[in-house]
Amino acid sequence: MFREIRRKDRLVSEEIGVELLNRADSGVLSVLGDDDYPYGVPVNFAYKDNCVYIHGFLEGHKTDSIKKHPKVCFTVYGDEEVMKDQISTNYTSVIIFGKAELIPPPENDERKAAFAAIIDKYVPNEKERTDAYIKGNEMKTNVIKIHIEHMTCKKRNIR
Repeated sequence: MFREIRRKDRLVSEEIGVELLNRADSGVLSVLGDDDYPYGVPVNFAYKDNCVYIHGFLEGHKTDSIKKHPKVCFTVYGDEEVMKDQISTNYTSVIIFGKAELIPPPENDERKAAFAAIIDKYVPNEKERTDAYIKGNEMKTNVIKIHIEHMTCKKRNIR
């Protein structure tokens, strides 16, 4: 169902990809948008239990697109180093294909855990602030859960 990676020499283990997912600040969520145009949007996220969690408003382009077509692609890119002498770039990347699920209010254990994972990634060790943020935003936001169906991880590190 999913294409084989073309540059097998750059294929790395899923563990390296998960490590990038855990430390990267942002990724790009790509959906099938209005009039079947692709729509890619940078987002903050958390990786937890072999799923990617994103938060978003109850209405908007990405939410509407997921409702119509839940198949998504999520890309994270890091460790960039331009190698001017080689006219190339070193990098690590993860590309995820999966199905997105909207987890709307009201609050439940999965939403709380997803919000906590996202917030703790960006503002660690501040449970009081995390709880206050979740409580203040719980009725305004969806949690988007991407069930990972296929993930490829690549790395180029040539010196």
